[in-house]
Amino acid sequence: MQSIDLISCLPVKEIHGSLPTEVFDIAVDSRSVQPESVFICIKGYTVDGHDYALQAIESGAKIIVSEKQLELDYSRVACVVVDDTTRAVGLLAAKFYGYPSKDMTMIGVTGTNGKTSVSGIIQNMLEGLAVKSALTGTIGFNLNGVLYDSANTTSDALSTQLMINRAKSEGCKTMIMEVSSHGLVLGRLTGVDFDIAIFTNLTHDHLDFHGTMEQYGQAKGLLFSQLGQDLQRSKHAIVNADDEWSNRLKEMTGYPVWSYAIKTDAHFKGNNIQLQSNCTTFEMKTPEGVFPVRMNLIGEFNVYNALAATAALYTQGYTIPQIIEQLEKISPVKGRMEKLDSELPISIFIDYAHTPDAIEKAISSVLPYKTNRVIFLVGTGGNRDRSKRPSMAEKASVADYVILTTDDPRDEPYDSILADLEKGMLHKNYACIGDRELAVKHAIEVAEPGDIIIFAGKGHEDYQIIGRTKFPHSDGDIALAAGKLKFQDSPSRS
Repeated sequence: MQSIDLISCLPVKEIHGSLPTEVFDIAVDSRSVQPESVFICIKGYTVDGHDYALQAIESGAKIIVSEKQLELDYSRVACVVVDDTTRAVGLLAAKFYGYPSKDMTMIGVTGTNGKTSVSGIIQNMLEGLAVKSALTGTIGFNLNGVLYDSANTTSDALSTQLMINRAKSEGCKTMIMEVSSHGLVLGRLTGVDFDIAIFTNLTHDHLDFHGTMEQYGQAKGLLFSQLGQDLQRSKHAIVNADDEWSNRLKEMTGYPVWSYAIKTDAHFKGNNIQLQSNCTTFEMKTPEGVFPVRMNLIGEFNVYNALAATAALYTQGYTIPQIIEQLEKISPVKGRMEKLDSELPISIFIDYAHTPDAIEKAISSVLPYKTNRVIFLVGTGGNRDRSKRPSMAEKASVADYVILTTDDPRDEPYDSILADLEKGMLHKNYACIGDRELAVKHAIEVAEPGDIIIFAGKGHEDYQIIGRTKFPHSDGDIALAAGKLKFQDSPSRS
């Protein structure tokens, strides 16, 4: 691309040195710099890209984008100085790749809980309708059914544009993105042109980053305001009418707003909900009438997720019977109240619940078919929002037996995390076990036939972050191995 054309998207800049005629790549990691490329200096949590400008030049960078003038050899390189390199990345990447989001239907899903489930349900239904799609979020980058790793729920702006461009080049018609509040505030979505914005809910989380619930909610609202104001384009906002923040979000867009709910009236409403151990049935009130639904997803919270996904596809012209036909075929999203297949005399669920609200919903989803005890394992991450920990344990106290543990403890001592959680316990039937592997094994050790065990916090993840290192860890694998040893391989059963 012509370099002068590329940097024309940056509104405020100073140029030091002479720009090359063309550039052929963009990088934010000095280790991935290619010859004749642009290197953008990003200030991260642990490293500052400005410190790696010389390394980037040695690898072939011809333009350095920075937040200050650097001491460089301007006979070899040009330096473009901007106010905020983090936001410049999105502008440059979108321009470099030809604004690929404009060529697909872009669906953004935001909220404290449910982003992964709603996104997965939409992609699964599109697959059933023979529509090529891509999805990016907590689980990774799913491109036409093939899953690739990604670092964050909302990737950095360059990676985001790369994924969108790749999805476009592989024939995807729709791309679904989990949109985190961090990603919105930090400008990771700059350059993404969304067509549908979906709001799931707003509950206590990430206050170590946002400070207050008000600021957290405002961050979520950025997705709706970023739909723009070109009312000649067909765009839609979809909100959970049972969440009070929906009224605030409605004010942030001029586009049509569709609502879904269970408790209040809405365009899409779930009535007569029946929760079972292997399915959920309900009546769906829609603009086309009332339809019976039987889906494999369990729990009331999944009724919300199904309604949100239904609304998204309905705005794209699909009929309710078409949508429900696909909805009823969907398997549970990996790591989201996922019941593990086993021949054990106990039921084991893996869930990602890591907020008070999500914990409450996870437990309530199994209570209708409880026959013995509910055992709940809850952990929380180290060096993160401590204010929610007592509330998490308080919600977990609904279970008959609770195991307090950690979830990616990072550099925070086990005792510190457990002490915060323990403040919220409402009964004495609990254990504190900082080592998560031992905590999972303990849940199996104390389990009796007929018990339901929910392992919350890690979901699909197959690692734990201890210090700054990722160690292999799978709640499901550990639980099944321990369960087999206890219930199937014990001498008393031979």
